[in-house]
This record gives sequence, structure tokens and C-alpha cells, in this order.
Amino acid sequence: MLTIRHRDERGAANMGWLNSQHSFSFGHYHDPDQMGFRALRVINEDRVIPGAGFPTHGHANMEIVSYVLKGALEHKDSIGTGSIIRPGEVQRMSAGRGIRHSEYNASQADPVHFLQIWILPEIHGLAPSYEQSAYSDAEKRGQLRLVGSRDGREGSVTIHQDVDLYATLLDGEESASLPLRPGRHAWVQVARGQVHVNGALLKEGDGAALSDEAAVTLDKADVAEVLVFDLA
Repeated sequence: MLTIRHRDERGAANMGWLNSQHSFSFGHYHDPDQMGFRALRVINEDRVIPGAGFPTHGHANMEIVSYVLKGALEHKDSIGTGSIIRPGEVQRMSAGRGIRHSEYNASQADPVHFLQIWILPEIHGLAPSYEQSAYSDAEKRGQLRLVGSRDGREGSVTIHQDVDLYATLLDGEESASLPLRPGRHAWVQVARGQVHVNGALLKEGDGAALSDEAAVTLDKADVAEVLVFDLA
């Protein structure tokens, strides 16, 4: 079964400095039918104007993944991490028993466009931690590149949950497929462009939940960048 979450159905917040679309309930947007999918709790598509951002605030017991599409995102946190995340890089912050951090557009001239993803951890009270890795376009071109996993295999960032996160770039005749083991589920998020998912057309900003499917097949793409979550 495939259920599409169309981009126009998402929640929205526009604060002037921030334009955000929420695939699931977040902040002032609450829909009891959209509280997440499996362990996936939040997918926010954020655009932040130059020099602006989220001042220091706290989190606990959440796996937070940032995926930058355009521009540069500056991160600072209470465990001493300071970094800038750019397109092609994936950041994972485990809030664990508590962490404070800030996120700002690192540029005074250009906006930053990114996805912020929250995943429920399988264990509460972990020590807070941070990880960041880069993945070239060549690694994602026409194939699914593992960028996040429970065991950190193949150079992926470690996510403290039974989830595999893949990224891919597809266009034209390129295609990619992910077999799903019995009892597994998938979420597909189209970050840019458009692509067919198991025969259904998804456009930029659309998401889809898949259950009781043998595989996730992505094809007939038009300059697409796609994230695929393999979930318990």
C-alpha cells in the first residue's frame, strides 16, 4: 500500500525569516492523523533568510538529521560542536539526555534551504552526540547511497533507531530500487524534482508512506533528489 502526502497538504509556518513546511505535526500545526510514520516523527522543509536562524534551544531524546539542499547551515551546541553543513553533507545530532544548540544561515547574502528530520530513538537517556559526513553526487547518481543507519555501516552516520536512510539523484532513464524485508515499511521524501514511486508520480515536497510492499522502486525521474527511509 502506498499513501501519498501531497506537498500542498503540509502544515506551514512563515515567520518572515523562516518559511517552513511540515510533513507531520509540528509546533503550532497539529493534525492527529499526521503525527509521523513509524519512528519518523518530523520532516520539515525549511528556508531561512541570510544571517537569520534558530537561537539556542534545547532538545532531549530525539535523533535529529539535517540535510542541506542549498546554501550553508551553521550549527553550534552545548557539547562543543561547531560546524557548517553544506549540500551533500548529512548531520546527525543525538539529543539524548539533553542538549542545547543553535542553527543559523551561515551566509549574510544567500538563503539556506534544508530538510530537518526527527527520528524517535530506540533508547532514551543516551549521551548527546554529533556526527557529520559528506556524500558526493557521484555516490548518489542513479543509485541509493546509504547515508544513515543504526550501525553506521558503509560510512553512514549512526542513527540510534532501526532505520536505514538513503539518498539518491535520478534523472531520465535512471532508476533505483530498494527491496523491503517482510514487516518493513518505507517513507519516500522528494527533496527536489519529481519521480515515480512504485508507479505513482511524486513531485518536489511530496512524501509517501509504503507498507506491505516488496520493494521501493524509483524511476521516470526529472532532476530528482530523493530520500528513502527503510523503517521497522
